[in-house]
Amino acid sequence: AKQDSLQREQLPAWFAAVQQIANPFISIYLQGLLITGARREELLELSWANVDFKWETLTIGDKFVEERTIPLTPYFKSLLLSLKRLNETPPLATRILRGKRIENDLTDWKPSPWVFYSPRSESGRLTEPSIQHRLVLAAAGLDGLTLHGLRRSFGTLAEWVECPVGVSAQIMGHKPSAVAEKHYRVRPVDMLRYWHTRIENWMLEH
Repeated sequence: AKQDSLQREQLPAWFAAVQQIANPFISIYLQGLLITGARREELLELSWANVDFKWETLTIGDKFVEERTIPLTPYFKSLLLSLKRLNETPPLATRILRGKRIENDLTDWKPSPWVFYSPRSESGRLTEPSIQHRLVLAAAGLDGLTLHGLRRSFGTLAEWVECPVGVSAQIMGHKPSAVAEKHYRVRPVDMLRYWHTRIENWMLEH
């Protein structure tokens, strides 16, 4: 089993380096992996249709069931709102090419359906954020932390706020492993929100 995980004392260096990434879609995606504990592809495939800013929830694909709904915590909500503004801002009407002003054809322009948009990808969304993350780790002086290690970090760091294991597991989309979890625990999103917000606040504080 891999053991890579952020330690509490490494959070300032990691956040500082990630927030310096010029591409906001990659920067916010990486922060989202840590804050939600989601699997790499679950977050990459997040669409705007599955982000509910009013009721503050995210509905993401799940490995064991079709999808799961988790809280949209305050800080991560603010990050996604900034991406939404970027996504809904059309390109400039003109651009400079070889010293000449060229008009952009915006006839067919429309916002991307993907939260983590990428104009260079055939799918229209991010596909390989690990390259940028390795640069982040080098800048922060951290070695060997994988994208899945950010998911592992969420589950580990959640213990600092004494979050019930079943709650963090449900947020992460772990398959229930005990009889009580399978048959006698039905936690509403608001119950998850109480603990998820505490986890996010703790990460930001430290």
